Parts: sequence; structure tokens; C-alpha cells
Amino acid sequence: MTRTTPPRPLDVAAVFPELAPLARTAVRLHPRPGAPTAADSSVGGPLLWPAAESWPTCPDHDAPTHRGLAPDDVRLRRRILADAWTRPRAEGADLLTAEEREIVDRAVDERRIPQEGPVPLIPVVQLCAADTPTLPRPAGTDLLQVLWCPFDHDEDHLPAVELYWRASADVTDPLPAAPEPSVIGNDNYLPEPCLLHPETVTEYPAPHELPEELADRIEAWEDAQNPDGEDGIEVVDYQYDLSVAPGCKLGGHGPWSFSDPFPMSCPECGSDVRPLLTVDGSEWDGNTSWRPLEDADYDGLHFLGPACSTRLDIGRSYNLQIYVCVASYDHPHIQNMQ
Repeated sequence: MTRTTPPRPLDVAAVFPELAPLARTAVRLHPRPGAPTAADSSVGGPLLWPAAESWPTCPDHDAPTHRGLAPDDVRLRRRILADAWTRPRAEGADLLTAEEREIVDRAVDERRIPQEGPVPLIPVVQLCAADTPTLPRPAGTDLLQVLWCPFDHDEDHLPAVELYWRASADVTDPLPAAPEPSVIGNDNYLPEPCLLHPETVTEYPAPHELPEELADRIEAWEDAQNPDGEDGIEVVDYQYDLSVAPGCKLGGHGPWSFSDPFPMSCPECGSDVRPLLTVDGSEWDGNTSWRPLEDADYDGLHFLGPACSTRLDIGRSYNLQIYVCVASYDHPHIQNMQ
């Protein structure tokens, strides 16, 4: 099924012509629950991985046991809660039965869990160039695979990401099933299987990346839409309605939010880097204009709905951006959270 972003409330480049040369295309991935195969573009689905190639593991998590959660417990907890929130219940009745409460509480009770060998990485995203023709990629490849360690790394509390590029035609003997870790450190790093419905949109830089004079004029324009500051008056907001699309996406502009942009360069050669992929746990908030037309009729709980299909959550409802070197795909990528 396709997903269609509503037209922007206005053509902002017509109001501020300086924005026109700053426009970029992005591909909104629109992950939705499904049963992806290794041949599909997906979030949380199986990867087209050669059986003869070792599955990547995390060298920082190599021990007989780790303190964390069991993936199967996390999945069971999600199913129980989703069912509980949607079934009828009398006013004042408990959301869960006593048996369900025990299972749900146990699922988030960190404990020592055996792990044979280093922790296997978790498949997060697979993108096929056939589905996303604008996928930046090394010559001769048509597949991007993104995996991460399901534990927090470094002071930013982000999963450690690895990127793999390959030619799908070279995988003649695919791995039947990927090894799964027996323990994960963060339940928000375990994606639910989703098929993708790519859609190309136009983006403009976040206000933080604009020249100060232009950003000030845009802010004044926003204020002029409701000079008295009255409640309930709908205004067009540049940052949230006109600039950077929310949700999982390929390319586009960086979704700067809680911090100002800072210089980033390739740690290998010092070249510039460009946005490759954004992983976001929510595709829209309660009122955003980016909500696809096909999802307009959903009126259930936001965290159980199509906007949150992946069940991922980076930080405190932020997102993870992956940047790659403009000079070489072989150089290390950069991660950032906003």
C-alpha cells in the first residue's frame, strides 16, 4: 500500500525564495507492520545475508552473561499490552489481569541472562535500490543493510551501528535465519518487522541551519500569522510543517532539534559528510501535517498506531541520524541524535 504525504500548507520557497536552492529530496520510508522476507526492504525484517559470511557481533559485549532483557519477553509484553489497551473493560477495571501483570513486569525486569559468545547485532533496516532508486551506494551494489548492538554505547546512549553494502545478485546462498541475541540492553532497540512504503518528498533546512537573518524573518512571518497569540488559532510553523519530514527517511536534511548544528567531518579523511538515514520511532505527532492521507482515519492510541509501527525509540523520543563521507563509502560513518 502506498503512503501519501499531504501537500505542504504552502509553497514556502515562493514566500522565501532564498530557500529554493536549499531544497533537497528525501525518501520517507513509512514502515508499517508486515511479514518482510530477505528480498524486501524493511525495518526489523530478515536480511539478504550470505550463509558463508560471519554474522556481525559486538566486541564490547562478549561475556558469559549480560544484565538486560530477553527479546521474546519484550515481544510478548508488547502483544499483551496492545491487546489490553484495545479490549473493552469496565470503568475502573484494571488494564491487565494478574497473570498478564506478572508477565509484563517480568519482561522489563533486568536480570543476568546467559549469552553464548559475543552479542549478535540486530537487523534494523534493509534498503533495496529497486525500492529506493535514489539510495546512495557504492558502484556495483544495490543493497544497504543496517544493524546495531541492542545495548547503549558511549555517553550519548545510542546503539552502535554498522553499515553493510552488497550486490543482491551475489547472494546465491542466503543465510536461512539470523542469530538472535539471548539478551538485549534496551527494549526500545528491538524493532518490530515492518514493510516499507517509500515516498519522495521535498525538504528545506531546519531553522537552526538557516542564515540568521533568514531564520529571523521566517520567525517574524510565523508570529505575524497570529499577532495576538490567541489560543486555538492555527498557524503554519516552518520547522514542523515546512522544513524537515519526521519519521524514518533516506537522505534529506538533518532533523536538528534540541541542539544547534555543529561541524561534522569524516573521521578518516576530514571530508564533508551527508545525511544517509534517519531512524525515528514516530512518524508524526498528534497533530502534525506530515501524517499520510491513508492513515487519516486512525483514531486509536498513538503509540499503538501506524505512526509507531517499528516500536523503536531513540533517547527520549528523539531520532538517530547516520551520516556518510562524501569521498568514500568505505570510511566510518557518523551517528548523531536529535
